[in-house]
Formats: sequence, structure tokens, C-alpha cells
Amino acid sequence: MDERQLLRYSRHLLLPQIDIGGQERLFQARVLIVGVGGLGCPAAIYLAASGVGELVLADPDRVELSNLQRQIAHTSGDLGLPKVEAAAKTLKRLNPEIKLRLLQERLLGNRLLEESERADLVLDCSDNFETRFAVNRASVESRTPLVSGAAIRFEGQVSVFDPRRPESPCYHCLFPEEGELEERCAEAGILAPVVGLIGTLQAVEAIKVLLDIGKPLTGRLLLYDGLEATFRTVTIPKNPRCPVCG
Repeated sequence: MDERQLLRYSRHLLLPQIDIGGQERLFQARVLIVGVGGLGCPAAIYLAASGVGELVLADPDRVELSNLQRQIAHTSGDLGLPKVEAAAKTLKRLNPEIKLRLLQERLLGNRLLEESERADLVLDCSDNFETRFAVNRASVESRTPLVSGAAIRFEGQVSVFDPRRPESPCYHCLFPEEGELEERCAEAGILAPVVGLIGTLQAVEAIKVLLDIGKPLTGRLLLYDGLEATFRTVTIPKNPRCPVCG
């Protein structure tokens, strides 16, 4: 680390769980972020600020006016730009030291598996079940830890699925693919700060997993209710008959 890095990350270095060794591990980490919307924007911003060495941003969409209420990496001047490019501008201004790879595509199938295999950790910040199930399958097959988040209306949830741990369930154990009903923010609405909170919690869990510190949300689901101002944690059992990880 040079003097500028020592100063930039000084508040991390004061934490005994991180220190110089942990910060250098973050420098070497590669994180795949699937979706650069309401969840992906705050998650990417905090991971970039924290010094994660390479962020791979995957999103096929372009910035629309309705996004700006909650997708804080994009600005009014970015309307019409690919979301990955708009987010990259923000992240580079924040921390020019990090590497960025931009994938303006919807990752599925072999492409998703390839990128999961290259990553040290995957953040699922998508907004639809098809992508979430696909990301989960790629995580299990590549044995790459997955931090999953979701938010709608005034509520959000976060969990960690770590296929390296035999006791860890996968996303399919929690939400079986068959018969799942989908509801999106475009129909139900979303309070802007809720996605900011959930995306930030995803960044916290990602750093914990990358550095192997604390107690990640592996096998647990953290539920947030903004109207009631409550957090609740429930245990997620591994399904021995799960068609994905069982």
C-alpha cells in the first residue's frame, strides 16, 4: 500500500477484523454484480469505496427517468445511457483505483456460469425471479458465494448462499422455482431508501464473506419492514431434495 491508499482506507485499517491484510484481500477480489438498479447501485458504490479491486457490472438496460427516484449511481444527465456505463462513471469518480468490467447484457446460461466462475463472489441485485434462479444455479455449479437481495414497497430481504459450505442452503431451497408468483416494483411501488438499505446490507455481507469475518447471513434470511421499523431473522433449512443443491 502506498501513502494515499493508507490514508484512503485508514478507517478500515483501524478495524482489527480488516487491518492491512484484509484491505489487500479486498484489492485482489473480483465481484460480479448482476443488476445495476436500485440494489446494485448502492452495493456497487460501497464496494468501490471499500476498495474491492474489480467490479463486474452486468445489466442490459438503459437509464430511464423513473429509475432516478432510487438508482443512485445514475443522474439526470445519464438518461438513455446503458446503466453499466452510467454507474461506471460514478464509481470511477468515487475511486479511480478500482477496475471495472461492463457487461451490457442479460447474463444467462453459459455466459452467466463463466462470469460466476471468474468471480470471488456474486451479488444478485436483479428484479425478476428468472434471473435470480439462473444466478443461483450458476452460483451452485461454480461454487461461488452468492449474496441475494430483494425489495418491494416498504420491505426488503437479504441472505447469503455459500455452496462451499455443505450446510448452506441455496436460493431454490428458500423459493422453489415451481409456481412462484412474481411482483415487481413497477406494479407495486418501492420506497427509495429501502433499496438503498438492502443494497448496502448486501455490500456489508459481501465484505464479510470475502474476508471471512463475522457471521454472514448464510442459512438465514434478514427481513426488514420499513413501516414498522423492524428487522427479523429467520433460519433457512437446506432442502436435501433440492434439485439444484441437494
